[in-house]
Amino acid sequence: MSPSAFGPVPKAEALRRTRHEKARSPTLQTERTPDGEQALIPGVRPITTRDRLALLMDAPMRPRAAQKPLDIGLFDLGARNQLDLF
Repeated sequence: MSPSAFGPVPKAEALRRTRHEKARSPTLQTERTPDGEQALIPGVRPITTRDRLALLMDAPMRPRAAQKPLDIGLFDLGARNQLDLF
């Protein structure tokens, strides 16, 4: 049994800890970016410019100018306030 802060640790627990530490010990690859050193996670690929452009193309179109109000017919809020019809 190896000692710990809370008393002796059973052999099975100590063995599990060493296996877990070995599984976590592989060094991660890193790359230098303008924001600093970044870790590369295995199985996760970085977002490419192509991915970003595809995301922008799939997004709904946005208007270039503000929409003008439709103040005629049914949608004319000012005409609804007229009392001269009665």
